[in-house]
Amino acid sequence: MQRATHLLAWAGLALAVFSLGIMAGFFGTYSANVNLATRELNGATYALVQSGFNRNVRHALFFAFFFSPPLLCLLALADAWRQRPAWWWLVAGIGLAYALGIVLFTRQVNLPLNHLTESWTAATLPPDWAATRDAWNRANAWRAACSATLFALALAALCWRARR
Repeated sequence: MQRATHLLAWAGLALAVFSLGIMAGFFGTYSANVNLATRELNGATYALVQSGFNRNVRHALFFAFFFSPPLLCLLALADAWRQRPAWWWLVAGIGLAYALGIVLFTRQVNLPLNHLTESWTAATLPPDWAATRDAWNRANAWRAACSATLFALALAALCWRARR
């Protein structure tokens, strides 16, 4: 039983690293490519394109990668919760930071902006549409930087745990 818990915890950490890497790549690619391209669009085209992206990202695979890092971090902590070695605290911090800095941040900042953008049509485009676009881009840049940092820290935690 203890060996199974140990293997499950290792798998949890490896999968957490993988999921964090996928999300860092997703947010980073969006910031470095898509956001730059949409800055060149007029308001009506931007609203149409951004709304399409927002609708089409809502699928099971995205949700699995988006929501899994904190859960996988918890799984990774399972077999060492009594001893709590130094890497344990790092993994716990990564899971908490992702839950707050990505999941909660997205809910509080990006999703309201998504809903606002999705309500626009060519006829109802607000005069300050570019400010909304820029706010969304800044928020996504935050998610890209935060998720890349957490991915790097998770890789370090995996190496640290393996050395132990």
